[in-house]
Amino acid sequence: MTSQHKKDSIAALANRLRWNIGDNFHDKLTEGIYADAADIASRAVHQQGEPRNATMDSKIDSIVTSKTWGFPIMIGILAVILWLTIEGANVPSGLLFNLLIDTMYPILKGFSSQLGIAWWIDGLLIDGVYLALAWVIAVMLPPMAIFFPLFTLLEDFGYLPRVAFNMDALFKKSGAHGKQALTMSMGFGCNAAGVIATRIIDSPRERLIAIITNNFSLCNGRWPTQILIAVIFIGVLVPDSMSGLVASASVISIALLGIGFMFLTSLGLSKTVLKGEVSTFTLELPPYRPPRVWQTIYTSLIDRTLIVLWRAIVFAAPAGAVIWLVSNIEIADISIANHLIEWLNPFGLFIGLNGVILLAYIVAIPANEIVIPTILMLTVANLKMAGLGEGSGVMFELDSAMETSNILSAGGWTLLTGVNLMLFSLLHNPCSTTIYTIYKETKSWKWTTVASILPVIMGFVVTFLVAQVWRLFL
Repeated sequence: MTSQHKKDSIAALANRLRWNIGDNFHDKLTEGIYADAADIASRAVHQQGEPRNATMDSKIDSIVTSKTWGFPIMIGILAVILWLTIEGANVPSGLLFNLLIDTMYPILKGFSSQLGIAWWIDGLLIDGVYLALAWVIAVMLPPMAIFFPLFTLLEDFGYLPRVAFNMDALFKKSGAHGKQALTMSMGFGCNAAGVIATRIIDSPRERLIAIITNNFSLCNGRWPTQILIAVIFIGVLVPDSMSGLVASASVISIALLGIGFMFLTSLGLSKTVLKGEVSTFTLELPPYRPPRVWQTIYTSLIDRTLIVLWRAIVFAAPAGAVIWLVSNIEIADISIANHLIEWLNPFGLFIGLNGVILLAYIVAIPANEIVIPTILMLTVANLKMAGLGEGSGVMFELDSAMETSNILSAGGWTLLTGVNLMLFSLLHNPCSTTIYTIYKETKSWKWTTVASILPVIMGFVVTFLVAQVWRLFL
């Protein structure tokens, strides 16, 4: 056999092998596709009268994503997380309060006195800066350290995509993205973290809507204010046996009202300055899996809790200094704080609030956690109430709701003031940490300004309307 014949024979053999391998591969590929299709069909399609061949995941999904049970389960889980966050944070917050304020504050004051530090330096640094930092850490750290891991565990377990699935239709109707359900939920822990979470939304227009409206999620810094005011002004309207339930229901109502404002504002933005088509997305429901507890805790504490807390601390320090300065610098023997209260009071009373509340929200913009201590300090200083507090510019809080109620009543607070404060606590400008985060995410002062000013304008409008209706009918 010549060399040419050998080459032809080898080529022919190779061709036969290639076709055989190709045919076998094609047959196996086809068989695999049919097998997968048959498996999917067996799980998704069934004949009438035959038992449904459903996996455990599909059985769970038939409940948690159903029209009947989906929303109640979702609201129930969020309520449990918020309850665990609030109740679970009481003990560590109390310990931090005792350490940083009850113990360290007197030690620092005594050390300053021994060194002979000038009173104004002592007041500015310890009564102002240090107390603001201590308050933010004591009140803010424990709730975030509980909420974020719980929230991340739900994400790791695979439930959060089901939340987005349940709320997708509602957000689409408001011109927003279904994934905004997840960023909204994150905002209940911290609005700054909720703004960062909007990165999961691909559409720039819909992401901007989610950023602007995230402030309507009642963050953990506002829950203490809501709960205290609800107990003092709402709980007392019913018998003691029902006061706790009614107060809790009023706070939950405020949180749900915030979700309503989120939908309303999203719709308004999508019809005006942020017009555009609602994007469609394929939402994959991942399989349920056991959460990775330790990895989740580590990630939540490092990536969310500590980063957000650090930003809050950076902005709380100058706020403490400003609070002390306006309370201690006098013009014509009257502090700047009292001048501002008198100037703001007519407008505050007009919308069912007062000058103390408005000034507190101005000087306490870095952190919602210091609003109530600032209100109490300003009220006592403005009314010159002896024996209460530690002095001008020194924030304080009382253990007894009754004592707090007595101070607020002396300041002219009524039921209308309490109700409108709860509404204004929901509808006001974001804290400075969130404002800074909005700018970092949008790289736009224009949209940062819109996100900061829009809620407070809505707050003024809502409190004004409530005040007018209240005075007309009550």
